[in-house]
Amino acid sequence: MLQETVDIESSEIVRNYRELLQISYQTLSGADKKMIRKAFDIAVEAHQGQRRKTGDPYVFHPISVAKIVAQQIGMDAISIASALLHDVVEDTHYTLDDVIELMGPTVGRIVDGLTKISHLKKDKDISLQAENFRKMLLTLNDDVRVIIIKIADRLHNMQTIDAMPEHKRMKIASETLYIYAPLAHRIGLYNIKTELEDLSLKCTDPFNYQLIKNHLQENLTEQDQYIESFSDFLSNALEKERIRCSIQGRSKSIYSIYKKMVAKNISIEQVYDKFAIRVVYKSSSVKEKLIAWKVYSIITDYFTPNPSRLRDWISAPKSNGYEALHITVMGPQNKWVEVQIRSDRMHEVAEKGYAAHYKYKHGGHNDMGIDDWLNKLHEVLNNNSGNAIDFVEEFKLNLYADEIYVFTPKGDIKSLPQNSTALDFAFTIHTEIGKKTRGVMVNGKLVPLNHALNNGDTVEILTSEKAKPNSNWIDYVITSRAKARIRHFLRQERNHLVAEGKEIVRRKFRQVKIPVNDRSLLSMIRYFRLQSVQDLYYKIGSNIIDNKSFKEFVIAYNHSFINFFKKRLTPSKKPIPESTQENQFVLVFGEENQKLDYTLSSCCNPIPGEEVFGFISKSEGMKVHSKQCKNAIALHSQYAYRIIKANWINPASAEFKSCLIISGIDNKGLVHQITQIILGFAGVEINKIEFTAQGELFEGQLDVRLKDKNTLDNLVKNLKTIDGIEKIVRK
Repeated sequence: MLQETVDIESSEIVRNYRELLQISYQTLSGADKKMIRKAFDIAVEAHQGQRRKTGDPYVFHPISVAKIVAQQIGMDAISIASALLHDVVEDTHYTLDDVIELMGPTVGRIVDGLTKISHLKKDKDISLQAENFRKMLLTLNDDVRVIIIKIADRLHNMQTIDAMPEHKRMKIASETLYIYAPLAHRIGLYNIKTELEDLSLKCTDPFNYQLIKNHLQENLTEQDQYIESFSDFLSNALEKERIRCSIQGRSKSIYSIYKKMVAKNISIEQVYDKFAIRVVYKSSSVKEKLIAWKVYSIITDYFTPNPSRLRDWISAPKSNGYEALHITVMGPQNKWVEVQIRSDRMHEVAEKGYAAHYKYKHGGHNDMGIDDWLNKLHEVLNNNSGNAIDFVEEFKLNLYADEIYVFTPKGDIKSLPQNSTALDFAFTIHTEIGKKTRGVMVNGKLVPLNHALNNGDTVEILTSEKAKPNSNWIDYVITSRAKARIRHFLRQERNHLVAEGKEIVRRKFRQVKIPVNDRSLLSMIRYFRLQSVQDLYYKIGSNIIDNKSFKEFVIAYNHSFINFFKKRLTPSKKPIPESTQENQFVLVFGEENQKLDYTLSSCCNPIPGEEVFGFISKSEGMKVHSKQCKNAIALHSQYAYRIIKANWINPASAEFKSCLIISGIDNKGLVHQITQIILGFAGVEINKIEFTAQGELFEGQLDVRLKDKNTLDNLVKNLKTIDGIEKIVRK
């Protein structure tokens, strides 16, 4: 390498280090600066000669992560030092003992938590990504800073992801959307969460990402003018009431607009609330709530509010500490405008998340819910020994869920994820109460255990010493805490019944003079058509296999063992079902465009012209999914090593089936208009058309056979021109 290049890079490294010190959120003490300088020197020396895929010196990465930790999150000197060293144990000659000796036990513990797990085997029954994620979360028991630095690390990786090959971009972006963005959301890092989502969407759906980005840029001038005039009006109105505040306008994120388009099946032009106004007022802690509602009152004096869109997170903060009033009002030009009302303290907590939460907590604000969430997370992690995939799926479910607030009979308020059930509430109160639940009263009425709770419900749990969880309870709850506790109890219960069943088998075999050996046990397993000896013991211990059934087995075993088992165990010759694969679909897989056997996944019904990928399932071989499939993100995130590239190469002669669900306002002659449009399309054949009307509304199913995705898109576009059709969704 030329000396000139070395000098330029060295100068750039020093400049980045100085920036890191300048942007530090906290005023650094002399000892803090020495610690960060020491960590910086170790990182530069350790990563010397290493380069990233971008071609930059590797040390730029830990410095960038440390900048995010310092500037966007506002963490302490220990966190900054740990961020600088987060890759040295994995990627360099430094050991964990070296880090502990040089930097102390706290930095060593955090770096240990951040070190990637590289020695796991790719067990076919688990997802490597899921197992890594679970082990990463377990470090929360040591220090929550591990997770925060990990999120910062992921953010910088996403900012530089363009240097990665496409298949790796898809895997990393899917994993980010699936886990890291929700985790940032839960910890309160909203700005980072938004950037992670947008960067991920750029990889997973570049077409829609660019479509939305271009639309926002094209309308930027008009939007800025609207925000400015609305903000000026509000500013003057609040100034008259002597409320000191700043008013900011911002576009909603690309990903949030994308989610609305997908959820409502609408175009970008039909998304109206593409921006929000934020009012940040100055206040003492005593008057925060009073001023928030005063600002609300002033705004609604001038603009009509939408009562269904009021969100009061001041009276009941979110579990990550977020506090604000959100209202949606009808602004000038009949446009809906979301207004967020926060104090300067609330704003800092919303922007900086965990770090600001603890800054204000130590200043006397002890009522935030992030501690409760972290404690619940610790409990779930410590009590979860099940499948990693199940764990991550349940954990993720609780990360992004909107919250509801319900009351105990004494008037205490409890927050739960949206769609939580009465049984979830019972386990939220206490594990022992959950386990002994025999009934639930909601607003004075007895309801089933799986009754979904709503905001404002008053919930009373009825318990009994005789009540205990059963296997159905797993389906009655959605929270990780409740699922973990129920599974733990069921495992204990099963182990107890297995031990009891083993003793019963031993005793009964002795009574009928049958030896307890592999042959007799295998005979019994086959007789009852079970999978294992554990299943046998469990069913006997729980009396599913009773005395009568046992006696029938003994008769068969003693008198006609050979003939009986010949008949019993002869496999039935069932006809092999025809393949569901439609051979006219021409798909090739992998980099070498190989032709392989496959089936089309029923969850998304991919069609020629759509971007697809292959997924190697455990029991059904190669399954082909659309890249827009609702399961695509989860599959890429958890099973990246089972994903294989797939392409259509010659669908010209193929036909495929598609099912459209059509809904809207019923008009006379609607079905006739639909059939006329379809008949006007060459190569489109109607298989089924079925409509039902209720009042003035209708919903119908249209099954067609056609050539490719372009034909389908054009057909849908033409059908939408019919007066009354509001929505068309492909099933």
